[in-house]
Amino acid sequence: MPGDGIVDAPYLTTTRAVSIKAAPDSIWPWLVQMGNGRGGLYSYDFLDQAFGILSGPSSERVLPEFQALAAGDVIPLGKGPDWPVAVLRPEQAMVLEPVPGRVSWCFALYANGDTTRLVSRVRIRIYTRAALWILAPLIDVCWFMMERKMLQGIRQRAESLVSVTPPLAY
Repeated sequence: MPGDGIVDAPYLTTTRAVSIKAAPDSIWPWLVQMGNGRGGLYSYDFLDQAFGILSGPSSERVLPEFQALAAGDVIPLGKGPDWPVAVLRPEQAMVLEPVPGRVSWCFALYANGDTTRLVSRVRIRIYTRAALWILAPLIDVCWFMMERKMLQGIRQRAESLVSVTPPLAY
């Protein structure tokens, strides 16, 4: 996947996906507007706010002022480090590099007819392999729940965007 070369020989890789009944152009706006003070993270907002990651709820609409993201920009967070954008291929892939050379997070879009797979891949090479394997089950349970809710949140928003888009007149 895009960005896999950022983290050499990761100790842990997770890949999760959701099918969305929408084209990539209906999903992409939600990805590029992510962040604190922007579109949010589309996960459990009350938890993101409780931990200071977000200062408000995730947006339910596309925000035109946050659609011009580029490689080298950052996705801002409240507490914690911002997420630098390492790779940006419009309507195809966005790769974040929260810990340079050690952690990458790819969001890739794969269209197939009227459905698109939104695939999320995290590659990690931090701590030691043994420490990460010991910590991974605890960390991954929490990460899985938050990431699953994020993917579902993006799906719900993208599919609702498609349902309100008027058909083209010929």
